Amino acid sequence: MTRLGPGLILALVAGFAFLYLPILALIAYSFNASRLVTVWGGFSTHWYGALLSNEALLSAAWLSLRLAFVSATLATALGTLAALALARQGRFRGRLLFSGMALAPLVMPEVITGLSLLLLFVAADVERGFWTVTIAHATFGLGFACIVVQARLVGFDRSLEEAARDLGATPLVTFWTVTLPLIAPAVAAAWLLAFTLSLDDLVIASFTTGPGATTLPMRLYSAVRLGVSPEINAACTILIGFVATVVIAASLLLKRRQALAG
Repeated sequence: MTRLGPGLILALVAGFAFLYLPILALIAYSFNASRLVTVWGGFSTHWYGALLSNEALLSAAWLSLRLAFVSATLATALGTLAALALARQGRFRGRLLFSGMALAPLVMPEVITGLSLLLLFVAADVERGFWTVTIAHATFGLGFACIVVQARLVGFDRSLEEAARDLGATPLVTFWTVTLPLIAPAVAAAWLLAFTLSLDDLVIASFTTGPGATTLPMRLYSAVRLGVSPEINAACTILIGFVATVVIAASLLLKRRQALAG
């Protein structure tokens, strides 16, 4: 087993500290009694109570959750179908173009994605709002879902599918009863990734949203431009806790599933 040198350990500690110390500071100052976010005035949960009466932030948070749920579901469904085509159909005509279009969001700058979708919606004379942001986020998350599910399908034991087909199952029945349950962990991981990306997105939503469809990142960005308030720290802390809880719960469920399967 290779041991890490002191220099590498120091670099890792410095890197993790650079990433996570600001988050820990934000969480700590969300319990600050003082209105000044950089001056500690004692421990208090006052700003969490004030957050519950902030209708603008609560409305934006509820909108973001609904939008992330719908767009993640669409992205995962389409990404799974694209992964099946790439993993099972071999070298079909147009494969390179298809894979490039499916995986383009992985490398495409968000500004270009948002601007191109905005031009599309304007040219189609579509009223921008909840559904335009949902379509944009589903398009953005499709590539990430595709690559996660495709990685699982590459090492998939196809003899199980062949056994089901030999027993008379149709391709659709084989997929629902054999393939999907076996790739369910990858599908769940793809959904969580697409959900998190949608919940976190600011750039694409800014281009494709309309009146009455302000997401939580947009609301927070607008508020931060006028100065950081303790309510924003409280909102961000709740969001961090929510995402961490979902990730931990998903990890525990996957470990339990693997233990039962083993």
